[in-house]
Amino acid sequence: MANENKDMFVSERFKMILEYLEAHKRATVEELAQKLYVSPATVRRDFASMQKLGMLQRTHGGAVYLSASEDVSIFVRMEKESVSKETVATVAMNHMPEFTSCFIDNSSTAFALATRMNLAFKTVVTNGLQIAAKLSEKKNVEVIFLGGTIRYSNYASTGIYPCKMLDDFHLDVMLSGSAAVTLEGAYERSLETMEIKQSAFKRCKKRILLVDKSKFAENFIYRTAPLSNYDLICTDASSETIAPYVAAGIHVVNR
Repeated sequence: MANENKDMFVSERFKMILEYLEAHKRATVEELAQKLYVSPATVRRDFASMQKLGMLQRTHGGAVYLSASEDVSIFVRMEKESVSKETVATVAMNHMPEFTSCFIDNSSTAFALATRMNLAFKTVVTNGLQIAAKLSEKKNVEVIFLGGTIRYSNYASTGIYPCKMLDDFHLDVMLSGSAAVTLEGAYERSLETMEIKQSAFKRCKKRILLVDKSKFAENFIYRTAPLSNYDLICTDASSETIAPYVAAGIHVVNR
């Protein structure tokens, strides 16, 4: 393409491609090349890179938006609603109990909190590859990664082995995100994610759920636990949104 837009950064193209796929569910190489003012070869390269990161699924001649039933890349989740996730992390830090050991799941909101917490001389157990790598850079933090099958899409260990490993721990706090929240409970996109969170739930004395406001509008089928089973739910959702939950006796805080 003679007039290809060479000023657009790769991250900008990724963002625009994701937004287009989210709205239209699928796209051809040609239509995105026209929309982004780049060559079809550039779009194909972007598709290849984005598929490796678990951001989309390539098809013959194009790409499709990842199904809501699939786990989404942690890189995509960290980008989406990033300001909200940081706000939730701030709320959680204001209500964090004393602890010496914790389980931190692979959620992007838990990642935002973990990177800001002082975890010196504490033990962190996690199934999140990115969280384990990031926390291992901190001094005096014992990081235990739960081994298992690593899924390229979400950079987390899944399957029976991390669940079995959790049986050998007795932890103070569980810091966990969720794909969706309703009055009936916290829900996940996949059965495997639900299973590992349920295993951690049994092995922790206190359970804290971290959910940004977008999760109250989602709907998935795999329930981790009823909300009443959590000791605390931290969110940035409005007081109007959380009012029915508070009225139901669920401990939700948004400030």
